[in-house]
Amino acid sequence: MPPAKTVSLDVVIMGREFRISCPDDERRSLLDAAAYLDRRMREIRESGKVIGVERIAIMAALNIAHDLLAARPAGADAAALQARLDRLGNLLDLALAPQDNLL
Repeated sequence: MPPAKTVSLDVVIMGREFRISCPDDERRSLLDAAAYLDRRMREIRESGKVIGVERIAIMAALNIAHDLLAARPAGADAAALQARLDRLGNLLDLALAPQDNLL
């Protein structure tokens, strides 16, 4: 499969324009992410507790990282979760196998 076409996008965050390159198929996602970051940074600025764009950006990054980590299942990584799902699927197959003979 050929690599995705790369596009350049202009995004505005806290009134500053940034040109960012990304794969064409991720364009919408990048625009959504930029809008989300802009909104979070503006919320922090409007709280009046943090001054300076750099500090606001760091606080927004920390808040977003915290939200991401809090949303993940505690202690579960993708491989362990998939292994558990596979085991449960196998148990269901074993439990339902006798039902196949009834039909």
